[in-house]
Amino acid sequence: MLHRSIFVIGIFLFAAGCSSLNKASTKTTALPELKFAVEAAPEWTGLFNRKSGWFGADGIFSFSLDGDEQPRNDPNREVMLIFSDTFIGEVEEGKPAEGYKMVNNSVAYLTGQSPHPDSIHFFYKQDEEGQPQTFFVPHNENAREGQYYWLGDGFVNKEKDNTLYLFAYHIEMTGPNVFDFIEPNVSLLAIPAGSRPPFEGQRQLTTPLHVKNERLGEGNMGAGILVNTNWAGAPHPDGYVYVYGCIGQDKNLIAARVKPKDFENFNRWRYWNGEKWVRDENEMKPVTNAVSNELSVTPLADGRYLLVFQVLGISEKVGLRVGESPVGPFGPIQEIWRTPEIDEGLLPYNAKAHPCLSKPGELLISYNTITFDFWNDIQKDAHIYRPRFIRLKWE
Repeated sequence: MLHRSIFVIGIFLFAAGCSSLNKASTKTTALPELKFAVEAAPEWTGLFNRKSGWFGADGIFSFSLDGDEQPRNDPNREVMLIFSDTFIGEVEEGKPAEGYKMVNNSVAYLTGQSPHPDSIHFFYKQDEEGQPQTFFVPHNENAREGQYYWLGDGFVNKEKDNTLYLFAYHIEMTGPNVFDFIEPNVSLLAIPAGSRPPFEGQRQLTTPLHVKNERLGEGNMGAGILVNTNWAGAPHPDGYVYVYGCIGQDKNLIAARVKPKDFENFNRWRYWNGEKWVRDENEMKPVTNAVSNELSVTPLADGRYLLVFQVLGISEKVGLRVGESPVGPFGPIQEIWRTPEIDEGLLPYNAKAHPCLSKPGELLISYNTITFDFWNDIQKDAHIYRPRFIRLKWE
C-alpha cells in the first residue's frame, strides 16, 4: 500500500510564445527538476465522513467565491464546493438508516482552508415537507423528460458581474446498473453573484459543447477549467478561460478557450487543433489522452502546468502530467498515488486538484470511490461513496 511516494520530474519549457499558443516555439530553456512528495490527507478525507444529513456524493469541484483560484493562506476565504449524485439521511452503525434519499446535486460552503467540521456547511434543496430535492434540474430547450444534471467544473467570472458559471451534464439512464447512462448534452448554469441555495435566480444556457468527432469520439466540455487571468491569480496570465473535455474510448483531452467577457458568446470560443486556435470544433485534436472525465489543470509560478487526473478515468492510479502551456505539450504520465481503497473492492475515479483549498507550495487532490454493485453496496456501507484526499507538496 502506497502511503507516501517521492517523484522527480525534469521537463523542458518553452522560453517564448507560450502565452499566445498559436505557433510552436522552437527556443527552449531548461528549468530545474520539480521535486515533490505525495501523502494522504486524512483530515480532509475525514471531513466528508458524516453520519447525518449529507453523507456521500461524488463530482466534487471547488472554487473561491472571490474569483481567485490560486493557493493562499486566508482564514476568511469562502470556497463553494459542488457535488453530483448525493445521499441524504442518517447513518446508523455504518449503514444508511431507513428513509435515506438520493438527489442529483448538492453544494457546500467552507470558510478558510482548514478541514474543521465547524468550517463547512452542506446544503440540499428541500420541499415544503423538508424532503430532499435537487437544486439544478434541466429546464432549457435541450432538456428531455427523465433527464437530470451532474455538475462539471465552474468558476466565478469577475468580468461578467461575478456570475458563477457551472457546467451541467444532461444525464439519461439506459438501464438498472450504476454505469448504465449516457450524457447526450451539456448546459451552462449562470448563477448571479451573491445567490445562495436554492439558487432561484439561476439561468440555464444551451451550449454547442457536446462534441461528436469521428476521430476522437463523443463527450462534453466542462471536465476542468483553468482561469488564466490576472484577477484569478494566475502566475502567467494570458487573459483567457480554458475549458477542457474528456471524450472517446481513449479518454482524449480536448481544449477550448475564450475571453471571460465573452463566456456566454459561443461564437467567440476557439478550439485547439494541435497547432493553433480555430473556430471549428470539428478540427480539434487531442492535447493528450488517458485522462478522466473530471480533472484539473493548475499553473505553477515557474511556467509549468500540472494536469491531475485518474488514469483512464477509473483505476487505482492518480496520474500527473507536466505541461509547457495550458495545452501542453504534456509529458508522460507520472503515477503519483496508488489508491488503497482498491484493495477494499472500491473503484477510484475522477481525481483532480483543488488549488483554492490548498496552501502555497502544495496541491490538495481528491478522488471519488464507487462499486460495480453500487445500489446494493451502499445499503451495506454508507461510506463507500465520498471524496478521498491526498496532498502533493513541492520544494
